[in-house]
Amino acid sequence: MNRERTAGGVLTALSLLGYGAGVVAPYPGRSASIVGLMVGVTLVAIGTGGDRA
Repeated sequence: MNRERTAGGVLTALSLLGYGAGVVAPYPGRSASIVGLMVGVTLVAIGTGGDRA
């Protein structure tokens, strides 16, 4: 199991949930969900890349 890919997937999912909650009921700091989404997608991309057998 690739740690970067797993962490990226979890962070992306949590960020999407946070963004959805921010659309329904605006809260302070909701822009952090966009940053979390970008970092999560980046971790997924990094985790997908180095798997050589």
